[in-house]
Amino acid sequence: MQEPLAELWRYRGFVQGHVKREFKARYQESLLGALWAVLNPLAMITIYTLVFSQVMRAKLPGVDGSFGYSVYLCAGIITWGLFADLVLRLQRAFLEHGALLKKVKVPVACLPVLALVNALVNFLIVFALFLAFLLLTGNLPGVELVALVPLLLLQLLFSIGLGMTLGILHVFFRDVGELLGVILQFWFWLTPIIYPAGILPDFARDLLHFNPLSGLMAGYQSVLVHGEWPDWAALWPVFLAAVVFCFLALRLYRKQGAEIQDQL
Repeated sequence: MQEPLAELWRYRGFVQGHVKREFKARYQESLLGALWAVLNPLAMITIYTLVFSQVMRAKLPGVDGSFGYSVYLCAGIITWGLFADLVLRLQRAFLEHGALLKKVKVPVACLPVLALVNALVNFLIVFALFLAFLLLTGNLPGVELVALVPLLLLQLLFSIGLGMTLGILHVFFRDVGELLGVILQFWFWLTPIIYPAGILPDFARDLLHFNPLSGLMAGYQSVLVHGEWPDWAALWPVFLAAVVFCFLALRLYRKQGAEIQDQL
């Protein structure tokens, strides 16, 4: 365990430089530059607020106030966006950085760190704007915001384990990338993000227990929408899934590490 961490520390400059280059490359040809990183999520939050709270007058059961459904929607979509972004980045990591791994002796442990930092930069910009929106509209939770830290850490652990597992498999089976895109579309709609779980029939609510992200999203929504502590017991499925996928990713890499280099 100490050796990979020591390698990451030695290559911290490489990680920082790569993250800066990717962020600059995304906006260097545009007139507004990095300002788009703020304008895009700001536009998303504004549209959701105007459409669902004003135009459609959408209400969330059990929540008073005109912004309830908008907050519910943003809480789910923003955190889901982090999950999908990180998993997709990790699934492509080996193939995208294959040439780099051959030319420069960069530790493989840098790949998940690169994906994680890049995804987190995007997420934190959006989430900071969302918190500012909650503050301006009087919907910012209190001390319950502390619960977001373990929820986020658990989500990252699950995303890294799943993404690295798929990334290794993608080296040998190129259909994994196409299949993941389809699965994520279904997974999004099978997770209570657009709709509250309470409107589902009993048999459908029971099936949500097999979706590890259902409890996680419910935790975010409890904090950000209702200002309540999450149901920690509901997080066991995603915790177990995170442990299983992290173990599987390590096992696959230790077994197939040499072949991965050959395939790249």
